[in-house]
Amino acid sequence: MSPLRQQLIDEMAVRRFSPKTHASYLRWVKDLSTTYDLSPDLLTDQQISAYLRTLTTERSLSSSTCAQALNAILFFYRAVLNREFEERLVPPIKRASKIPELLNREEVRSIISHCRSLKYQTALEMCYGCGLRVSEVVGLYVKDIDGTAKRLHIHCGKGKKDRFVPLGDSQLNHLRNYWRHYHPTVVLFPSLEPEKPLGISSLQKCFKAAKVEANVRKLGGIHALRHAYATHQLESGMPLNVLQRYLGHSNIKTTLRYTHWIGHHNESSDGSKFDLVAQLWEESE
Repeated sequence: MSPLRQQLIDEMAVRRFSPKTHASYLRWVKDLSTTYDLSPDLLTDQQISAYLRTLTTERSLSSSTCAQALNAILFFYRAVLNREFEERLVPPIKRASKIPELLNREEVRSIISHCRSLKYQTALEMCYGCGLRVSEVVGLYVKDIDGTAKRLHIHCGKGKKDRFVPLGDSQLNHLRNYWRHYHPTVVLFPSLEPEKPLGISSLQKCFKAAKVEANVRKLGGIHALRHAYATHQLESGMPLNVLQRYLGHSNIKTTLRYTHWIGHHNESSDGSKFDLVAQLWEESE
């Protein structure tokens, strides 16, 4: 194995990338190298840009596949070679614009309730209650929970940014109840092997099955819980800049997308309004 390939593997391991992402990134970097029959560290910016353009112009790959290739190659050059590109050399990739259907609180509660395993139920509740990506949920460690400060430490989220997300009293109580049943010591949501986390696909399948049992027919996968978190927090009056920080967005414009689901945004400083998990189960009583 070449040193560069090993470095790429190491960088992905540090960031807890999924096995699927590992395989995909390695495949795209190898394809780039094979195209020019050169080690990727010897390629010029122009060669890399030309390669990326051929994916759409000659190979006619879908926008999502091209985006995957772009992410893999940019990650390799930035994380392994510490090398940046001029923005004009990165070809734009148009993605199909799909607006997912927003889950209301009753639907979120019903989906989580229909999850038959306490472990998976708690994991799904973390997606909604903290607005986490599924990769961030399965990547959590027990030590990431600070019960005293009532916050959760998210390591190297999207964009390689660490952040802290608040934990409401209800969320903490549910996590403690989960711990009493499973006693995780390292990984918060372990697989059958205690040192290894649940797979992303396992949690996605759980969400899909619970959604069917709850008879929720709206479009969207597990990421809909994060969308619901963002929108419900805006409805509760959370300031946009605060929501941006909790979601881990680099650009406020990304956070602004959620405002299309609400009629008007009135900011509030009442922190109790932002404990979505408490509201979720209070409404069911």
